[in-house]
Amino acid sequence: MIPKVIFCTTVSLAILAVILLALLSPISHRKQSKNPTRPPWLALSLYIQQPHVASSNTQPMAARTDAEAFIFHRMLTEGPENTSRVVGKAQGFIVPIEEFAHSAFNIIYLSFDTSEYSGSLSVEAKHVAHKDTELTVMGGTGSFAFARGVAVFAETDSQPSYHVKLQLRFPNRSQIIP
Repeated sequence: MIPKVIFCTTVSLAILAVILLALLSPISHRKQSKNPTRPPWLALSLYIQQPHVASSNTQPMAARTDAEAFIFHRMLTEGPENTSRVVGKAQGFIVPIEEFAHSAFNIIYLSFDTSEYSGSLSVEAKHVAHKDTELTVMGGTGSFAFARGVAVFAETDSQPSYHVKLQLRFPNRSQIIP
């Protein structure tokens, strides 16, 4: 008889513990906007500029058709002017040949160093076009940890700068910000 009482008591306590955990768990009652510094969706609009150098012997960012590999190191600014505030760097390695279209080497790194954002993004360039190019954001570090999304690179009228529109999504966040 005593083993039956112990068994029923143990099962009752286990069921009570599961119910209490479900009702009192902070995760189930957490507000969606608990962390206002990192929204679930983040839209950024930036520009890739030539570095500020005195001589004009730097190559433009557009890839030549006879190029075997295209390596670049450019400044990332807030505005389209070359004198806009620098917010980071854009570095990349692209092989603009059809055979390497799905290569792991075609990566663009956007690194940020501002008071709002500190970290980097990895953008995978599966297809490189001369006009608007939509690329995939594969992840990031710092403020952009685990980010996924889309990066649209578009040539601007004022060469040699490119307009970069980023639409980033962070994991485990269900609230959408327009």
